[in-house]
Amino acid sequence: MISEEEAKPKSKFAEIKDLIDKEEFSLRKRLPRKLPKRKNDVYVSRRTNFKQQLERCHKLMNSGNEVYIHGLGAAINRAVNLALEVKKSSIGNVETETQTSTVELVDDLEPETDEHEPEIFIRNNSAVHIKVFKVTGTSVEPEQIQLK
Repeated sequence: MISEEEAKPKSKFAEIKDLIDKEEFSLRKRLPRKLPKRKNDVYVSRRTNFKQQLERCHKLMNSGNEVYIHGLGAAINRAVNLALEVKKSSIGNVETETQTSTVELVDDLEPETDEHEPEIFIRNNSAVHIKVFKVTGTSVEPEQIQLK
């Protein structure tokens, strides 16, 4: 009888990872290529303290009119939560615009001995880019007010 784990289809990368002999190879994940680093960019990771990321976003919103929050892979959920928290706790009218993308990541399989050649694996990962910005020009003209 087949166990549940054997019945689930594995990704190509998971299959390769299972075949790697830890004594013969080591897996090194390269950092992803980043967007141009601007002063109002916040790159979210699962390891960074959420409160510190929130404070940084608030500082950027107070000094300017917008902040860009970027999340990759498992940090997408955290990036969305951060953007929603900034929007909820900001003073004034704040909106968000969201874009998703696929980022190509490169992993190196480095041999521990001279018997094997190093290999490179390319895989794709999801990313989110959220623009949080202050909305201006939402004032109401006196003619638009209706008295009852």
